[in-house]
Amino acid sequence: MVAVKFIACIFLAVVWVEVCRDIYHIGGHYWKPLQPWHNLHHRVFTVDLEVKDGELYRRAELFNDVPEAIFMVAMSLLLAVGGYFYQLPGLYLGTIYAGVFLIAALARAQGIFLQTDFTHKPGAFTALPGEWLVNRPYHWRHHFDSGRAYFSGTIALMDKILGTALSLQGKTIAVTGASGTMGQALIAELKKQGARVIPLTSSGTEGVQWHVGAEADHRELLEGVDILILNHGVNVYGARSPEAITTSYEVNAYSVWRWLELFFATVESNRDRAIKEVWVNTSEAEVSPAFSPLYELSKRWIGDIITLRRLDAPCIVRKIILGPFKSKLNPYGVMSAQWVAWAIVALAKRDVRDIIVTINPLTYIFFPLKEFSRSLYFRLFTRKA
Repeated sequence: MVAVKFIACIFLAVVWVEVCRDIYHIGGHYWKPLQPWHNLHHRVFTVDLEVKDGELYRRAELFNDVPEAIFMVAMSLLLAVGGYFYQLPGLYLGTIYAGVFLIAALARAQGIFLQTDFTHKPGAFTALPGEWLVNRPYHWRHHFDSGRAYFSGTIALMDKILGTALSLQGKTIAVTGASGTMGQALIAELKKQGARVIPLTSSGTEGVQWHVGAEADHRELLEGVDILILNHGVNVYGARSPEAITTSYEVNAYSVWRWLELFFATVESNRDRAIKEVWVNTSEAEVSPAFSPLYELSKRWIGDIITLRRLDAPCIVRKIILGPFKSKLNPYGVMSAQWVAWAIVALAKRDVRDIIVTINPLTYIFFPLKEFSRSLYFRLFTRKA
């Protein structure tokens, strides 16, 4: 019991120090006395994370990183003092943890330690932006995507709380199923976030026209798209004819897969790996009855394919799992499309990779279990090409 308490205190101390670091970082963007010094840091790196000028780098370390680390040490000491009075062991280790950053920043400021920290190292990105731990592509976005987001330094907790783990401002976002109720609601919500939206429709009159089976015609368009939202689908309800089977799988499954692979092929640079994303509306039907067997079968097929392709995907892939919302196809839905669209965007901005919006509490239990077990199964019994 004592060991568990000690480990919990260490965890608390580290999280506390990291939260304090992020608060100081946010202050560097919004509090005028700190802004000139933090701006030095942003002037140091090229888009490839190469240091532009060694002297500028040392000044940035001295006037930005050193004060930040001193703030971390001071705040860790406050926690340690509290831990002393309340007999909580291990909280003092937060001061040691923060002290390491202070020593490193001082050494870099004096030109003694020439290696930059991990999140600023140059070179090709070998991973996607981290979900809970900040890595190079995650922090790259703070420098070159939006200086008003991605504030977290090591643990992405603060960004998730503030909704700054994904910036949609200025993003080019293509949305399929744009003429449907959910498509229109998503487009309206994304525009509120400052995104430039390209509607993709196969049945409406407004937006870019596309047809099932001819997805490859839009390869050039996808080159300039930052986020592709695959939202189209069809429900044949109780039909079970060969035509109904073909339609369900072509629209709900194969077409989505073709769009997905087409978009993956456009991910080529560091920027693409850091910025580009696919959101796929797979539906609650992955784990619960929709009283439309072909809808369930086709959605579960594409759901499993997405889970499989996530293992090697060159960019972030988010799943959108929705419960019944009111639309032309489902006039009996209980949720409004506008509220669902708001929730999708709010969760995406907090970097939720499996976005569940439903009134069914069981989905919040069964879907994560299903996704984890299927992903583990695919990892164990498949191999990368």
